[in-house]
Amino acid sequence: MINWTALTVFTSFFLLVTVVGFVAARWRRGNLNLLDEWGLAGRRFGTFVTWFVVGGDFYTAYTVIAVPALVFGVGAAGFFALPYTVIVYPFVFLTMPRLWAVAKRHGFITPADFVRGRYGSSGLALAVAVTGMLATMPYIALQLVGIQVVIRAMGIMGTGLMRELPLIIAFTILALYTYTSGLRAPALIAFVKDVMIYIMVIVAVTAIPTVLGGYGEVFRAAGEALAAKKPPGYLILPPAGFSPYATLAFGSALAAFVYPHTVTSILSSSSGHVIKRNAVLLPAYTFLLGLIALLGLMALAAGIKPATPNDAVPQLFLKIFPSWFAGFCFAAIAIGALVPAAIMSIAAANTFTRNVYREYINPDCSLQQEAQMAKIVSLVVKVGALAFIIFLPLQYAILLQLLGGIWILETFPAIIFGLFTRWLHHRALLAGWATGMVTGTAMVAASGFKSSIYTIHVGTLAVSAYAGVFALALNLLVSVALTPLCDAFGMKRLDDTTRPEDYDEDAAEVLAMNSGRPAH
Repeated sequence: MINWTALTVFTSFFLLVTVVGFVAARWRRGNLNLLDEWGLAGRRFGTFVTWFVVGGDFYTAYTVIAVPALVFGVGAAGFFALPYTVIVYPFVFLTMPRLWAVAKRHGFITPADFVRGRYGSSGLALAVAVTGMLATMPYIALQLVGIQVVIRAMGIMGTGLMRELPLIIAFTILALYTYTSGLRAPALIAFVKDVMIYIMVIVAVTAIPTVLGGYGEVFRAAGEALAAKKPPGYLILPPAGFSPYATLAFGSALAAFVYPHTVTSILSSSSGHVIKRNAVLLPAYTFLLGLIALLGLMALAAGIKPATPNDAVPQLFLKIFPSWFAGFCFAAIAIGALVPAAIMSIAAANTFTRNVYREYINPDCSLQQEAQMAKIVSLVVKVGALAFIIFLPLQYAILLQLLGGIWILETFPAIIFGLFTRWLHHRALLAGWATGMVTGTAMVAASGFKSSIYTIHVGTLAVSAYAGVFALALNLLVSVALTPLCDAFGMKRLDDTTRPEDYDEDAAEVLAMNSGRPAH
């Protein structure tokens, strides 16, 4: 049965952000027929806007649904996202201003652009580009899960395509205003999204425990419910879970800011100092994420029996809140899907256009043709993600996203090490990348594609850890071992188009000001 009150509130807020998305084309005007303007908003976002853009891109609707769902299913292990998002910001502070500076100096738009310029290798750049697109596509599809879940929670059912009609309409609107406004659309919508998410979470963590008898009762009841599961979950992580938990958090942190979409958010900033300030301010989202994770325990304590763990939070809201506020929360989750989905599709389109289309298909394309191709590809990417969710089981998208996290981690040496040194040979890096891709995939396959945790047996010792960390270690081992061999056998190093001073964010800011664009 359709919850008309919730649906009315949901629709009202969705229409609001639709208007905002189209209005964004006139916000901070630029020539949207240029990829730098359409895909990076002219690299003009200051501290305030960047905070919303990076936060909106990094903390997604799937996060709001999946993190408490994982806590609902297994307990303490679901909190790995907290240390992961704590570790990542010192990393951002140290590395991303250098990437921004060199990208600004040379007009790089994607991570593969930087790799191409740094190592001179089209093969290595293509490997980074293809990996980025493979890792991003299922991530876009998973954003639709958040919208699907709240649509289902409001009682909108049906069969076949009619059941998915609201999702199709939502993504059609997203496709249109992203095509029209580029990165400006999700940036402006991120303001609305974040305000709504904060209201939702603050009300939820205040009101729901009150209804359930306080936090003490929430933890007690959740602990009993977890212990009764088969296999049992845990409120406190057992010793056997320490290594998988720590390595999953560490590996995820290393991977987070080599995804094309997070790099897109970073490169849209107006200066390296803006990025550093955001590295200091963005942990506020981590605090919010911790509160969101607690919703999984609250759903357990409230006795929620969802059809799937992803339905736990929406069902909790329907049980505790009046329909109008549940509709508000559902709108916040759905809008939270639009922002990252838009940025991810733009990043994938930028990557294909710059590193496949311009590099191999039409090297002589004009700047206008380049931007037009990116707009078209962004539409194709969204249609592909939508078709994936509609016609294939959700488990496929989850599996590919699981593998995507491992795959993208294999681009880490080429991108991040390349910001500080060019000692590694491009052929060695390519061999290391291939080794990591194959071994990481094989480790997940060994579990029947059910887990990213792999156990290595050394004599009587068994070490369980995140497969991505094992694969990255092998990647680095091969890259480091082969570099002196490549040099010894006279394998030529290709031209590096960058210079040491290009990595200085202060010099890049001077360049930005001299080009007529404010750096702050």
